[in-house]
Amino acid sequence: MNALERTLIEKAGYDNGWEIVVESVPEQVVLASALHRANATIREDSGRGRWLTSLPAGSLLIELSKAEADYYAGEGQFRVSNDRELGHLLRHAARLARSLPNQPEVRYLAAVEKKLAATITNTEVESLVRQRVGQDIYRDSLMDYWGGACAVTGIAIPALLRASHAIPWSECQSDADRLNVFNGFLLAAHLDALFDRHLISFDDTGEILFAPSITLEIQNKLGLKESLRLRWISPEHIPFLKAHRAVFIRNQQV
Repeated sequence: MNALERTLIEKAGYDNGWEIVVESVPEQVVLASALHRANATIREDSGRGRWLTSLPAGSLLIELSKAEADYYAGEGQFRVSNDRELGHLLRHAARLARSLPNQPEVRYLAAVEKKLAATITNTEVESLVRQRVGQDIYRDSLMDYWGGACAVTGIAIPALLRASHAIPWSECQSDADRLNVFNGFLLAAHLDALFDRHLISFDDTGEILFAPSITLEIQNKLGLKESLRLRWISPEHIPFLKAHRAVFIRNQQV
């Protein structure tokens, strides 16, 4: 890998959430960031691509390999052909690294501490500050995790997207659960309204479930189809989805 190649890789990193160069040698470039704890190692590709990007085993690798399946070359590596593709991959990896547990909780605790230090508080004000800060961070984290697009429809207009909790904020047992990106989905506004009221849910494979009150006629008027499903689903979603479905099913029995 020559100096020009390393410069292009470093620039792709700087521009896309990896502002620290841990190592830059002829064999590879290792990138990191102060905003998340992941590292990315980029090497020349002896196969049909230009560079191979490696990430450590764990949730980041698992989630990125699903979201960027076209680039995934197996064994923890992603194959890209140019600096544009590398920038795209690094940007998505950085967003995921910031959104996966427990990074949202870390940001939340720091932001709440800073906000409360500048505010005259009582119990009610503190509770309101915590909820507002937490909901903003949760939305940002879901935007990062789902690449700024609805988890079902793929709509990528931020003004139309809502951060939906499977277990509501007020019913979570901990801040970790409240801010966990697997405790909910980024949904278009009409899907969020239905999900929030337990008029739709999803099974463990991600297929949509409709309450009986959401008849075929209503589905058609809302532009919904029984074939709708989550764009992907992770094992970490399952416990939260089961809790949501339990309320969904109970509501049908009332």
